Amino acid sequence: MVKFLDIGKINSQYTAELKVAAERVINSGWYILGNEVKNFESELCSYIDVSNSIGVANGLDGLRLILKAYVEMGVMSVGDEIIVPANTFIASVLAITDNGLKPVFVEPDIETFNLDFDKIEEKITDRTKAIMVVHLYGRVCWSKKLEEIASRFNLKIIEDNAQAIGASCKGIKTGALGDVAAFSFYPGKNLGALGDAGAVTTNNNELANTIRTIANYGSNKKYHHQFKGLNSRMDEIQAAFLSVKLKYLDKENEARRTVAKLYLKEIQNLNITLPNMPKDDNEHVWHLFVIKTNKREALKLVLDKQGIDNLIHYPIPIHKQEAYSNFKSLSYPLTEKISEEILSIPLSSVVEIEELNEVIETVNCF
Repeated sequence: MVKFLDIGKINSQYTAELKVAAERVINSGWYILGNEVKNFESELCSYIDVSNSIGVANGLDGLRLILKAYVEMGVMSVGDEIIVPANTFIASVLAITDNGLKPVFVEPDIETFNLDFDKIEEKITDRTKAIMVVHLYGRVCWSKKLEEIASRFNLKIIEDNAQAIGASCKGIKTGALGDVAAFSFYPGKNLGALGDAGAVTTNNNELANTIRTIANYGSNKKYHHQFKGLNSRMDEIQAAFLSVKLKYLDKENEARRTVAKLYLKEIQNLNITLPNMPKDDNEHVWHLFVIKTNKREALKLVLDKQGIDNLIHYPIPIHKQEAYSNFKSLSYPLTEKISEEILSIPLSSVVEIEELNEVIETVNCF
């Protein structure tokens, strides 16, 4: 069997260091808002090259906290609009609606699956306050045109960086491109915790302080509550684990690039459309390798029979989800078509060459 992602095998490379980290936390007797979180936040700041990093409970909370902070700061108010890709994971949109804001969907670029920059301006109104870019599947979503639009209309750029940590555009890492960014360290991410965790990065000190306060029950002084806050704090043991794994992130991402390049070279099937490769390797960290075919169900059946794990990211667009039935009348043909044709095949830093060859042969013979 070829696993989609062998998380146990990835983490086993660092078992000795992870055990030392766990023992250090256990022996410290301090498990929330301690030195491990401070250390990881500092390391993440250095890695991304930003002035502020806030460890939070998960990636969704990171996005929620960003928008809640903007509301508390008076930058946004209930009913304001946030432009967001139509083909993202639901967390991007949950964060918007959880704060009483309105998501305005924009179709993707068929070549990159990322936000189509040419379709943004037509969606801007006098209630638009931000563009949420999603670095989908690990590929940077950025351009000069995006920067120009945001500047001209005085819009914030919020990065949903759940899938692309380590990617960069012209020397600037994702997480430092926009005004603020949210990260997910869910175990399956390129930088995965051994549980749930997330972070926010920004160069805006006021925003960072507001987010940090809101995440701690709205309090920056014990039993004094400035905001109606949340309880969303990265715990010490996850911070310690992430500090270990951050040291190896670039190596892990390079291994993913090697796998992706092998797939791009060796998969040759007229029924399959392969993902587009950016000119600069640094713009993609290949969180997922997503192929496209109008014969997806048949291919999926073949892969399943061969014992090759595969997944669909994502099978139902947000505007078609029951949770957002108020959007069911909306039509986003490209997003809908993509959701019917995409399929993710195994890719990780630890997949064996024999396993890759089996995937390639199976897909080519389909």
